[in-house]
Amino acid sequence: MLNDTTIEVNVTDVSVIPGLKELWAETIGDPRICIAVLDGPVERSHPSLVAAKLTRLETLVSRIGDRGSVLQHGTHVASVIFGQHDGLIRGIAPHCRGLIVPVFTDGVAGSLAPCSQIDLARAILQAAQQGVHIINISGGQLVPSGEAHPLLADAVRYCANNGILIVAAAGNEGCDCLHIPGALPSVLAVGAMNWQGMPLDFSNWGERYQTQGILAPGENILGANPGGGAIANSGTSYATPIVSGIAALLLSLQLKRGQKPNPHAVRAAILESAIACDDQPVPDCRRLLAGRLNVKGAMSLVLQGEDTMTDSSATPEAADFQLPMAQMPAPEVQAATYSSNSSAATVALLPETGASSTTSKRSEDTLDYSSVAPSGVTPSACSCQGGGSPTVQLVYPLGQLGYDFGIEARRDSIMQHMSESANPQDPNQLLAYLENNPWDAAAILWTLSLDATPLYAIQPQDPFASDVYQRLRQFLREQLSEGVERVSIPGIIVGSVRLMSGQAVPVVQPAIRGMYSWTTTALIEAILGSPPPESAEEREREPYVQRAQPVTNFLERVYYELRNLGMTPQERAINFAATNAFNVEKVFEAAIREEMDLDIIEVERSPLCRPDSDCWDVKLTFFNPGKVFEQARKVYRFTVDVSDVVPVTVGRVRSWFVR
Repeated sequence: MLNDTTIEVNVTDVSVIPGLKELWAETIGDPRICIAVLDGPVERSHPSLVAAKLTRLETLVSRIGDRGSVLQHGTHVASVIFGQHDGLIRGIAPHCRGLIVPVFTDGVAGSLAPCSQIDLARAILQAAQQGVHIINISGGQLVPSGEAHPLLADAVRYCANNGILIVAAAGNEGCDCLHIPGALPSVLAVGAMNWQGMPLDFSNWGERYQTQGILAPGENILGANPGGGAIANSGTSYATPIVSGIAALLLSLQLKRGQKPNPHAVRAAILESAIACDDQPVPDCRRLLAGRLNVKGAMSLVLQGEDTMTDSSATPEAADFQLPMAQMPAPEVQAATYSSNSSAATVALLPETGASSTTSKRSEDTLDYSSVAPSGVTPSACSCQGGGSPTVQLVYPLGQLGYDFGIEARRDSIMQHMSESANPQDPNQLLAYLENNPWDAAAILWTLSLDATPLYAIQPQDPFASDVYQRLRQFLREQLSEGVERVSIPGIIVGSVRLMSGQAVPVVQPAIRGMYSWTTTALIEAILGSPPPESAEEREREPYVQRAQPVTNFLERVYYELRNLGMTPQERAINFAATNAFNVEKVFEAAIREEMDLDIIEVERSPLCRPDSDCWDVKLTFFNPGKVFEQARKVYRFTVDVSDVVPVTVGRVRSWFVR
């Protein structure tokens, strides 16, 4: 549903936010602090951004839709944070570094196309791997339950566990409702208020926001417009980067004081210092969320030090959030969209767009597209840590094999080359065709899916590509005839491709050395040997069943409870452990002798590791169900080095008891 509105507005520069000039007197950002902006593409050649320390990360949509509404949205949001103070737009934290991670693209008729929760999860993990401190997401999906896809929830949890703050828009439906990811635990949700501190009508106020949401100015926020001009927009999209910028300045202040930057402590300071309803009442206090942004109060808490962040005796200054009307007049705004397309919102995330007021006409001729690199390259180096050499994204995903044709013409061409009335959508018929025409295995897109959702396309590119295609055909045949449940496809990301459904997925260049297919039963037989025949007596079969059951339990938990994208080091370590179950079998064999069952699966960084390696410890904790209170739990630990494309186990299995 679209709400279009035309109003007279005045434009306000973010520099008039109470307390910001005092914070700027301390710091305008530290280049050691990095903020990832997950949004549309950004016109980095804009005069306000040309000197900013920005790096663009290649994603599924990095080179798709670099014009139109999505470019305007991304450029505006980025300029609110990174706009240089000698230009037209003064950003909140101009000296911090930025990582531009495009997730939105232009849709039909100038609309903003949504991003799926899985693709957002992938982008969050990509940004996290680059060492960012803050992730700004000026978008979301309206979800009545407030529950996210498991992969997105895992990505947000990964950030929380690794000290990365996610700041996300609360949404523009103007209701007691929730947006994902803003409603997820550990995320700092941002609603919008006017310059007098009153909640804007379109800003959401769901229950979870009452403890993890903050109101920031979101009315007529001045930002960069592609083509070199400026534009004023309203919406929670434009309140969100204000909070991200303030958080970045507070992290920079911690660095200035010789402290280690602590995004979670900064989040706590922002929430605890918020100006609540008691200080400045409104008719419905729920619409204030946890309160209004209080820059002076948050800065006061940070200056007091981390030890007082949760000290109830620390009372930050709480000045009223009220401003005179802005100094810069503007013409009437165009039709404003405060809510997402209702059909798209049920399946994907959208930018939180709002009203706009253009202060300088956009000129497409001034856009510099000469620096746009071709698609299909490896992820860019991140300048967040000051490095400049390219990096590659290693993956070790598990899933089921499938295929796609990319475009109808490719499908029809293969159909014409098959026998009369053949159906290339039938995998058995396609395999029969490829048996006689193996070269056409490269003409289709091989995919890896999780729960029927394609996650990756597989594209061999080395001298042994023909061997990889032969193995892919073998995997598909085994899925059809032998009930193969999972395949492993380790490799590196080399670009992206669009499927016939319109979904874009990353392309993996696989390493054949780590490609396996298996069924749980076959994997257990490889470890324990063949089971006794069905005709055997129960007492003969029982020992085998007892040994097999915990291994089955472990594998099922990895496949379903711990399902993941195989991107982070932890995910690659646990996925490798599932495919290399021989180590696991030694653990379970010992646990069975002590009558213990599996309780917890954990992955943590190994305290010891050889040089130039990336070692992670897989920890399996067991307990005795018959002696829960009498017997201590037992931990088994083995180390996996994930520095190479194909991980490898290091050392032997170790164990000890814990209380």
